[in-house]
Amino acid sequence: MPSPSDSSRATVPAPAPAPAPAPAPVRTPARRVSVDPQGPVLVEGPVEIVLDDGTVARSDRFVVAVCTCRRSRAYPWCDTSHRCRERGGPPPEDRNPR
Repeated sequence: MPSPSDSSRATVPAPAPAPAPAPAPVRTPARRVSVDPQGPVLVEGPVEIVLDDGTVARSDRFVVAVCTCRRSRAYPWCDTSHRCRERGGPPPEDRNPR
């Protein structure tokens, strides 16, 4: 038989655990971008570029030159097609005359 003192004890549920704090937002490191008015945009890599048609071009290099003139044969990467081509003078003489 239960004793009278046992019946006066009420069962108290344990307090609910405190909710876990929200994780701090993860900050991705900022990318450094250098703009050259006469040339490409230099971006510290790795870089992913989404093209007009939705294709993704990726480069894992530490610095990437992104074409802004659209003359590059390797678009979206710069191949220096924006540079003016000048001849430095007359062609060298043939060293093996016949």
